[in-house]
Amino acid sequence: MIRCSAAELLIYQAFIEDELEFPKHLAQRVHELCFQPVHEEFQARTMGSLSNAFTSAFKELEPIPQYKATAKLAGFLQSVRPK
Repeated sequence: MIRCSAAELLIYQAFIEDELEFPKHLAQRVHELCFQPVHEEFQARTMGSLSNAFTSAFKELEPIPQYKATAKLAGFLQSVRPK
């Protein structure tokens, strides 16, 4: 499980602090999908549900920006995953 404050911090880091170049306008959408998931399976606050929130929000992008953002996401989430 991931705490709400930790999930919020990761979203902030991904869009504001890191140089991942995720489209900033998707930050609110990721937050909504993380804390008010559309699918019941993602109600639990896990790294998997957080990852799903990112990838679901990225689907709103054009194909090439979506591909680039999704490719950067795995490395970001692995770098912040608790050891």
